[in-house]
Amino acid sequence: MQRTRQTGSALVIGIFIITVMFVLTAALIRVLGDADDNVNLEVWGTRALLAANSGADAALAQLFPPGGTSATDCAAVSGRWTPPDLPGFSGCQVTLGCSKVTVNFNGETLHQFTLSSNAVCQAGQCSGGTDGDSNCLRVNRMVEVQARVDQP
Repeated sequence: MQRTRQTGSALVIGIFIITVMFVLTAALIRVLGDADDNVNLEVWGTRALLAANSGADAALAQLFPPGGTSATDCAAVSGRWTPPDLPGFSGCQVTLGCSKVTVNFNGETLHQFTLSSNAVCQAGQCSGGTDGDSNCLRVNRMVEVQARVDQP
C-alpha cells in the first residue's frame, strides 16, 4: 500500500478564510458602533438646537411681554433661562445675551435688539477629571434673533 503525501494546503486556506471573516466582522462591528455615535450626536444636537430656540423665545417674551409694553433696553432680558424639568431638556443649560442699537431715521427712532441664545447639552461625566473625557458627550448650539421697535 502506497501512502500519498499530504501537503496541508486545505488547512492554510481554512485559516486564511477564518482570518478574513474575523477582520470583516470586526470592521462591521466598528461601523455599527460609529453609526450609534453619530445618532447620539444628532439627537443631542437637536436637543441643544431646540433648547436654544426655546431660550430665544423666552428672551423675546421678556423683551416684548404679551399684553404689556415693549422694553426699551436690554435690562429686561435675564442672562440665563432655566429649561423646564422635562426629558427633552435634561442636561441642557441656556444662556441669553442682548444688545441694542438705536438709529434715528427720518425723524423716527428705531431700536433694534439682537438676542442670542446659547444652549449647551451634555451627558456623561464632563467634569474634566480622570474619567471625564472618555464618557462625556457635550453639544453646543446658538440661535440669534433680531427684533425692531419703532417709536415715534
